[in-house]
Amino acid sequence: MKIRSLVLATVAIGSMAVAFGSTGKVSVGASAPAFVTVDSTGKSVKLEDYKGKYVVLEWSNFGCPFVQKHYNSGNMQSLQKKYTAKGVVWLTIFSSGEGQQGNYQPAELTKLGAQKKMSSKLIPDPQGTLGKLYGAKNTPTMYVINPEGNIIYMGGIDDKPTSDEEDIATAKNYVAAALDEALAGKPVTTPVSRPYGCGIHYKN
Repeated sequence: MKIRSLVLATVAIGSMAVAFGSTGKVSVGASAPAFVTVDSTGKSVKLEDYKGKYVVLEWSNFGCPFVQKHYNSGNMQSLQKKYTAKGVVWLTIFSSGEGQQGNYQPAELTKLGAQKKMSSKLIPDPQGTLGKLYGAKNTPTMYVINPEGNIIYMGGIDDKPTSDEEDIATAKNYVAAALDEALAGKPVTTPVSRPYGCGIHYKN
């Protein structure tokens, strides 16, 4: 199982490494692309409204084993709870197109979020607008935006590109590290990493 997970992760990373970071759409230090959308409950979500706060963007798909690694273990929910309690805004985005695996209707998404005890806002993105705006290629892919509206981290959630829950304990969590350093007024040590996971099933 361990070897298979590593092979899958290697394939996933290899297929996306060139695309990520070379889209020309986003880069560390640059302003995060503005957007206006609605969450799964129909409430408006406007990135500009969060100026003055740290914002995490998390691309997700509950059917992806790499995402399941972090949700079945409770790791992602723990991160969401810890940092939203510190005033961080956490947006979980689902960019799978209609009819594609990983696409959820808003009501279903709200229900799943409650079942998984998530502390983030859930954003349906069936047209892939936000995913393509940020150049997201897989789940999970993570971005951290500072109070000035600039991207200070982009990439994978950690340095263990497997779907095995047991690896979480020994992984370096890049998102947590970036937030801890930024909240302490320090520069982010690792501002970019290669994301790993399942490819996003954008609308055809």
